Parts: sequence; C-alpha cells; structure tokens
Amino acid sequence: MTDADGDTANLTFQVYTTNADGTPKAQVDLDGAGQHGVLVSPFVTSGSTAKVTVPYGKLKPGVLYKFRTSAFDGSLYETSWSPWADFRIEPYVKFPAPQTTPPIDSTVQEIREFTRTDPGPALPLLSSNGEVERKATQERSCGKPDSEGRKLCIDLSPPTAESKARAKQRAESQREAEKMRRAGGAAAAPAVELVDWCYDKPVGKDYMTRGEACLKNLGSGVLVFIDTDGAELGAGLFDFEQRIKAYPNKGSSGSDFAEFDQQVVIVPIEVDAALEGVTMRWSVGSNCKACVTSTTRWRDNQNNDAGPTAYWKATEADQNSGRWGTVQTTWNGTGKETIDLGWSVTASVDASATAFAAADFGSTGIEGVRELAPRCDDIVKGSAPGCVLPYYKTTWTVDSNRYPAASAYYWYMQQVMPDHAGSRRWDSLMHYLGPDTPVKNSAGTTWTSSNSRNVICGPSSAWSLHPTDAAVGSVDCDEYAMASTHESGGYPKSVNLVTSGTKCAQFYTDKMGDGTANFGILADTRAATNGPAGTERCGRAAISSEQNQKAFSGFPAPTWRMLDGDGFFVTLPGFEHCKDTTTTCTWRKVG
Repeated sequence: MTDADGDTANLTFQVYTTNADGTPKAQVDLDGAGQHGVLVSPFVTSGSTAKVTVPYGKLKPGVLYKFRTSAFDGSLYETSWSPWADFRIEPYVKFPAPQTTPPIDSTVQEIREFTRTDPGPALPLLSSNGEVERKATQERSCGKPDSEGRKLCIDLSPPTAESKARAKQRAESQREAEKMRRAGGAAAAPAVELVDWCYDKPVGKDYMTRGEACLKNLGSGVLVFIDTDGAELGAGLFDFEQRIKAYPNKGSSGSDFAEFDQQVVIVPIEVDAALEGVTMRWSVGSNCKACVTSTTRWRDNQNNDAGPTAYWKATEADQNSGRWGTVQTTWNGTGKETIDLGWSVTASVDASATAFAAADFGSTGIEGVRELAPRCDDIVKGSAPGCVLPYYKTTWTVDSNRYPAASAYYWYMQQVMPDHAGSRRWDSLMHYLGPDTPVKNSAGTTWTSSNSRNVICGPSSAWSLHPTDAAVGSVDCDEYAMASTHESGGYPKSVNLVTSGTKCAQFYTDKMGDGTANFGILADTRAATNGPAGTERCGRAAISSEQNQKAFSGFPAPTWRMLDGDGFFVTLPGFEHCKDTTTTCTWRKVG
C-alpha cells in the first residue's frame, strides 16, 4: 500500500471464485460476520505490505480464486478497486483416497550388481562404474619345482568374450535340463545350485541380495605344466564361479545354529593329455571366533557325489563335467560377529607327484567395506540366531496405493530434507535404530523409537491438530524421518537432531475443493506463514491415523536381521515419477 501523503492506511480484501474462463463468478464470504464478506487489514505505513488472515474453511485447496483490494487512510476511500489478481492454494503433493487393490509388496528386494574391493592379485580392481582402478598385480602363480624341475602354474584372467559365451551356453543347457526336471515333478530350484537364481545371470558381473551372493566375475584359469627350460608340457583351461548363501535364522538353514554356506564352481574346458588328470582343492579361510566349517563336499552337474576333490581325467574334461564344491559354516557365538573370508584353489596333476599351484581368489573385501563378509548374531528380537550379508542395503517400499497420504508426505520430505533421508534418488540411506544401540535414555536404559518420537510428536512437543475437512477422518502426528531410524530428529546422535518438534516442517492433510475426490499435503501456516523453508531437518504432519500406523508397520527387521546402524532405503512408487517439488506432485497408481 502506498499513500501520496505518506499516511497510514489499511486494505479491504475481496475474494471471488471464477468461471471456467477465469472471470469472477461469486464472492466468497471471508468473515461470515457482515453483509460485505470482506476482510480488512490493520493500518500499515505507506510502502508496507498489508495482510489479512483468512479463517480455515473459507478457501478450498485446488480452487482458482480472484482477489482485489481497496485502500482507506482513515478519512478517504480509494474510489476504485485494484486490478484482479489470481491465486490458488496448491498442495505440495496430491493423492486420492486409499486404494484397495492392487497391493504393493513392501518387502520385495532386487538382485543388485556390486563391485568387489578385493578380487585377488590376479584380477584387476574395478570401480563402481566398471573402470579399472588397479591393474592385476600377479600375472602367474607357480608352485615349487618337482623332483624333475618341472613346475605347475596358474594364470587367472577376467572373463573374456569366449568365457562369457561358454557360460551362456551352460546356462541354456541348465535351463533346458531344469524344464525337463520340473516336468518330472522335481523341486523348482536347480538341485546343485546353492543360489538358485545365479546360474542365469550374465558372466562378468557380481550380484547379491541380503542373503545371497553370486560371483560370476572370477574369470578363467589356465593351468600350465612347464619343464626346467620354461617350455610348456601341457595345459588345462578352467572357468570359475562362486556363491555365498547366508541363512536369516537357524530354521531356514536346517541346522541348529546360525549358518552360511559357500560354493565354488569349477568347469574344465579342456585338459591336455600330457597332464593325465587334474585335481583341484578349494580352501576357505576365516577369522571367525565361533565358527565350525565343514570339509568341501563336491558334486557334479547332476548333483551326484563327485568324491573328496574336484577331479577330471584328461579324457573326461569338458564344460559339461563341472564340479560344485560346497562348505557349510555354523556359528554358535553370542552377540554379533562379522566374518572375513578368503578363498584359494590349489591344483595338482597326475603327471607329477609333487607339483602344485595355487590361485588366490581374494577376500570378502577391504576394511571399511567388507562387501562379502557375513554377519551372524543372536540379538535380533523375535528371531533365532542367523546370518546375513549386511553390505546389501534393503529397500522398504511403502504401499502408496493403500497409504497414499503417508507416502506423499514421505516423498516430499525426502526431496527437501538436507540429507534426503531414505531416498534412492539421492542415494541417501536411513539407518535402523536397533536393539543393540549403545545410546541410552535419561533412565539409563536403551534408547528406543518411543524416545525419539516423544521429541517430535510427544505430549511436550507442542503439536496441535490443524483443522481439516471431515473426509480426512482421524489423524495422527506422523514424523519424518521415522522414529525407528538414526535420521529421526529426536535421535540423540542424529545429523537431523532438533530440540523439539516445533523445529520441524509442519504439514497437514486436507480434502481438495476442486470437485475431485483428491486430498493434498499442505503447509501448516500457523507455524510458518509462508510454509516450510525447505531447510528443516525433520517433518511432522497430520496424517490419517490408519495410514500413519500402517505405512511403516510390518518392517521386517527380524527377517532382514536389521541391527543398529544398518542402512536401508524407503521408496514411494506412486510418487517416484515426480522430478522435483517446484510443482504439485500427483499420485499415480502402481500395478
């Protein structure tokens, strides 16, 4: 408002709905107390902004309105209204009522590729994008000469086009064999395969889930028998693969202990007659303090007993005569233990009684990563002792069909929180608040999610219910990040720690007034006139009680053996198509 004489003045605000063409339609009764239906601002100095607060319910989200003003300086009224200006109350996210079908599987996990940090000295070290970070440091590994001065050596190499083609052919053969086996009523999983989905994965990459690892990047090995002059007497070519399977509880393993199993796959491609025969033994090293590891059990491609070692006569070696060596490791410890492993293969030939060569297959990973190191524990509540591969980060997929309000709010917070907690898009993990957390509450007992929740939404957090349309129903205070995570604003060691929930971004759910059956997440302007700044480290929102209570219920901490600090993602499939928060994100049905 400006006044030519520099006087103070107020503004009268008048609001209209609009026709389809955007012209004024009908006046909105803003005050409900008088015949004019307008709101008048306090007097303000010339050059200042005049404001009025419209009571809740007078204006509906999603509706296009027009407003205009007229000034009064205490003695003179403006002789005409200002030009019309348009406005609309837009939600941050828009969604329908909960859908009953189709349900979304919240616990389904994808098989992910990963890169080993210690593949052994004979293979290159790769970065996550597949580029070579370190070349192989060992071209050939040779054993000591035998009594005649002959030596046995192994050359390992990464997968080649030829070895990939061989593996593809083997997978196709195995697939056909499976069809015949299943047609006969056999079990669904390949009988000899420790990780039933692994055989069909492309060679040259490594894959894992939280319980299984499929190593198809071990490459090939050439076994070379040389004389004292270095001349080659004979050679054999072999392809290698490896598997790991961790059982989440002792019931699933079939033993009375927590257990993880390991398997090596050795496929002879060709063996020169000069070697007569080849024997390979698999060695598994471990730093486990409470483990018992079995001897290697060898099977052939048809899951028949293949004896105490992997052995082939030169005339029997072809890629249909693979050997599958499996060892079982049981853990009977207490607390938790992360177990480092190392692997090697030792080869010998019938042509020499004492010539041996060993190939180093690397370890479970460098310190600080340990991507293949199993972790066993007896801590997880509601579960027998078990083991997992904690390097794999699980994903909780919120059923955004059934819980669209909670999903909408979570999605928005993931985009605007400085740490983007839980977002796959931002590659930002949440970390589970486990029963083994060392953090204590004021009573000296273990800090729990209830302690975190009390800071954000508890009785002393100054949370008050924002008025909403009756269609919204009963609502609760829903905090983000979740109270069961290290990212919660109430967790004492959180990067998002706040002293009170009043420091969080404040939202509420309301019915859209645009004639649709949609709802929206809107700013609680009682807390901040212009809504959240987008820099808040936590959020709290009035969300449907049922959605608040069920959207994250069923989180399978025992099944996934989640311990304190374990990372996971939260995905919101009905909203992941939205690129950013500059416009309203609108829900899409999934399934």
